[in-house]
Amino acid sequence: MPDLLLELFSEEIPARMQRKAAEDLKKLVTDALVERGLVYEGAKAFATPRRLALTVAGLPVRGRDVREERKGPRVGAPDAAVQGFLKAAGLASLDQATIVSDPKKGDSYIAVIEKPGQETIAAIAEIVPAVIRAFPWPKSMRWGKASAAGASLRWVRPLHSILCTFGAETEDPEVVAFEVDGITSGNTTYGHRFHAPGPITVRRFDDYVASLERAKVVLDADRRKEIIATDARNLAFAAGLELVEDEGLLEEVAGLVEWPVVLMGSFEERFLDIPGEAIRATIRANQKCFVLRDPATGELANRFIPVSNLVASDGGLAITAGNGRVVRARLSDAAYFWATDRGPLPDLDTLKASAEKFGLDLSKPLDQRMAKLDKLGVVFHAKLGTQGQRVQRIAALAKELAPIVGADPAQAERAAKLAKADLPTEMVGEFPELQGLMGRKYAELQGENASVAVAIEEHYKPLGPSDRVPSDPVSVAVALADKLDTLTGFWAIDEKPTGSKDPYALRRAALGVIRLVVENGVRLPLARFATDADLLSFFHDRLKVMLRDQGARHDLVDAVLGEGASGNDDLLLITRRVAALGRFLETEDGKSLLAGYKRAANILKAEEKKDGEGAFAGAADLQLIAAAGLIEEKALAVALAQATPKAETAIAAEDYEGAMAALAELRPAVDAFFDKVTVNDPDPALRANRLKLLNQLREATRAVADFGRIAG
Repeated sequence: MPDLLLELFSEEIPARMQRKAAEDLKKLVTDALVERGLVYEGAKAFATPRRLALTVAGLPVRGRDVREERKGPRVGAPDAAVQGFLKAAGLASLDQATIVSDPKKGDSYIAVIEKPGQETIAAIAEIVPAVIRAFPWPKSMRWGKASAAGASLRWVRPLHSILCTFGAETEDPEVVAFEVDGITSGNTTYGHRFHAPGPITVRRFDDYVASLERAKVVLDADRRKEIIATDARNLAFAAGLELVEDEGLLEEVAGLVEWPVVLMGSFEERFLDIPGEAIRATIRANQKCFVLRDPATGELANRFIPVSNLVASDGGLAITAGNGRVVRARLSDAAYFWATDRGPLPDLDTLKASAEKFGLDLSKPLDQRMAKLDKLGVVFHAKLGTQGQRVQRIAALAKELAPIVGADPAQAERAAKLAKADLPTEMVGEFPELQGLMGRKYAELQGENASVAVAIEEHYKPLGPSDRVPSDPVSVAVALADKLDTLTGFWAIDEKPTGSKDPYALRRAALGVIRLVVENGVRLPLARFATDADLLSFFHDRLKVMLRDQGARHDLVDAVLGEGASGNDDLLLITRRVAALGRFLETEDGKSLLAGYKRAANILKAEEKKDGEGAFAGAADLQLIAAAGLIEEKALAVALAQATPKAETAIAAEDYEGAMAALAELRPAVDAFFDKVTVNDPDPALRANRLKLLNQLREATRAVADFGRIAG
């Protein structure tokens, strides 16, 4: 079956946009094909710095013929209705319609509309220009003379050519003819900007890939990444070193080159006195280069890996030399920042009031920076005060949280007071991604307690669902305080996430609190710190998302959080209860009891509509049960009398497995009751008593969870 090959060739596409643009191109084109009934076998998209490409395999030559029957008005209907029918169906007269008879509705007109399937090549000629004109670039531009009128095409960078062919593997493909803003489609592409800039005529995808390869272009971004990573590791190994892996940088660099050539440069060993993280940040941010380390010590080496986009005649000596000059200049700046941050500030006399407010020691560089942060009055948020005021809140909260998480209150307070102190440092000013980490370095240099220093770095964590969660109690206390202050503060000023908008990353902060609590086994009475009921509900929503991502059923979370369940502000207990409930419902006892509960709840719902809500509250009359003489009814009453207190006692002791085991004891009696007992007995007293028994069953399960919220 025929294949489609499409390439959009332009000036440089930013690396960060390439992956999404390729996927957007695939989705937009294939969705449009499917909408026209043109089903395909497979599709794959590609991106390089200068092109987006798409291949769609296994397309039919033309779409399927369509036969549609359109019902019209009754025979004898008003002329206006008849004319409207003829126009909608595309008929010239009623002679072209068919009359069908219905015994109830009488005779009416039917139009049989037959449409031949569209030629696929014609469909592509309509689809691709529309996709190009409406392509969802996050940023785009106009160019050329027509841009002044604002009517020209918008693209990420000037679009130069469009390659579009369609045809079977055994035939010469046809050029899909169309034009977009003066650019006519063809079967021509271009190779590497320097090595093979001339035009290349291609036929189909395999030929296209091979032609580009000969012209020094690797089409597949993943293959470019593999080439870079493999060659970098090999170069490092040959030098007795090890590559510091960096997936984000690898993805970015693969989007900067079409023909990756990996080189190695060096810088003076004296720069290794700078913290390794700062060296890496400098070289990464400014030169997009990888760094190397000594595999024996784990310390950085004075080497770096640049990736060139061409094969240089001198083996890359000029390229590495140029990169080396820039690296040395940037490292000189970093060395200056490092030395400056460890020295005293020149205006210590102006910082005394701030130092006294926080109990800081102005003989210590990091304390000086915290005093400076307060003195400068750096605003955290217009409605939430300065960074200094925020640090005061976090320190007080960390001290209060410390006993709950098993931390030393004085250490937690000290760590919180210094947690933001590196923000005004030169190093963090240049490399904001080092905040926290540089604070730890400076804290260690001035002799802070190890847990305090670690907490300064870790209080931002976890930054996402895959980020590591701190485990040191001091880190946990400060991290919780930081996130709880953020959440309660923004809730207080009514700045909450809405839809997809979350400018202050409050969802991430809530997830951070949940993971800190759950993964460290912390029993945190959340309502004590998040007094807003809506904020507590927000935590519950984030917990549902986290548990669902971990494979838990969202309905079990709803059941545990449902009406009648206790401990809704203890996230650790909620997760444990959800896990126990999930395990119980996977057993036969659990499945059977759930079915029995659903049956009881449905009966009660129907009967309460007649008798009123709460009509069957209270305990069933045991004497009436005995008089009825039904063994199954008595067995359920006895089972409830025994299981209910067991479940309640287990819940109170936080023994959720024990609570589930107690409920499991009800299963035989519940099954037998529904098998043998008529609930809606003609005798009103027996009916009411049996409904009370079912209500007791409902209440017994509510001690564990709201079974009414469980699906199935």
